[in-house]
Amino acid sequence: MSEYSLVKTTKLVLKGHKDISKKKKHKDKKRKREDAETVDIVGGWWVVSSFGEITGTIAIEMGRGTYISALDNGLFTLGVPHPDGDGPHPPEQLTAIKVSESRIALKSGYGKYLGINSEGLVIGRSDAIGSREQWEPVFQDGKMALLAANSCFISCNEEGDIVAKSKTAKEGEMIKIRSCAEREPSMKDNIPKEDKGDVKQCEVNYVKKFQSFQDRRLRVNEEDKSFLKRARKDGNFHEVLLDRRSKMKADRYCK
Repeated sequence: MSEYSLVKTTKLVLKGHKDISKKKKHKDKKRKREDAETVDIVGGWWVVSSFGEITGTIAIEMGRGTYISALDNGLFTLGVPHPDGDGPHPPEQLTAIKVSESRIALKSGYGKYLGINSEGLVIGRSDAIGSREQWEPVFQDGKMALLAANSCFISCNEEGDIVAKSKTAKEGEMIKIRSCAEREPSMKDNIPKEDKGDVKQCEVNYVKKFQSFQDRRLRVNEEDKSFLKRARKDGNFHEVLLDRRSKMKADRYCK
C-alpha cells in the first residue's frame, strides 16, 4: 500500500518587499478558526451532517479517534486510537457510492463492497452491489448511526468485530462519518456580516457602517421597526433601511 508525504512550500520573498497579503492571511486564518469551531475537523477530515455529503472517500469513526479498519481476510475491526489531529489511515478509508435517495454502498481499499452476512457480521468480499451491500445513514438530534440491510445498526462487539445486530441505535451504535472532500461554503458564509442577526441588529450594523460619527454618537431611527420583518421577507429590506437612514442627518450616504 502506498505511503504519502506532505511537502510544505513557501513563497519567495524579496528583501524590502512588503507583503500586502499579510492582512488577508490573518483574516483567512481567523475564518478557518471560526469554521473549525462549528465543524468537527480532524486532520482535514470533517464530519458529515447530511446524506448529500456522503460521497467519495470517507471514514467511519466509532469513539474518539478510532475508525473502522479493513482486514485482508475481508473482515473489519476498529483500528488503534489516533492522536488528536491525526486523520484516518489508508486501511480505514472507504469509498461511498450513492445507490438511492437514502442508501449508499461502501467499498474498501481492497476493492470489495461492504455487506452483511446471515450472522450479522460486516464483511467486505463482494465484487458487486446487491441488497446486502446497501447501507442507510440515519441522522437524528445531531447524532448518526448506520443501518445495515438486516435492519440492524452497526457497532463493535467484544471480540473487536464490526457487526450489525442491534435493532435500536444506542450509544454503542453512534458513529461519525468523516469526509476529506473539499467542503462547499455554507449559505451562512455568503451572508454579509451586516445582514446577520435580527432586523434590529441589522439596522444597527448598517448605521455603524455608513454613519459619519461626527460627535461619536450612534444615531438609529427610533420609528416603529415592526414592518422591517415584512420588508425582509418581501425582498426590499435594504431599501427600507436606506429610507430610514435618509431621515438621519449623520448618514454620509443618505444626505
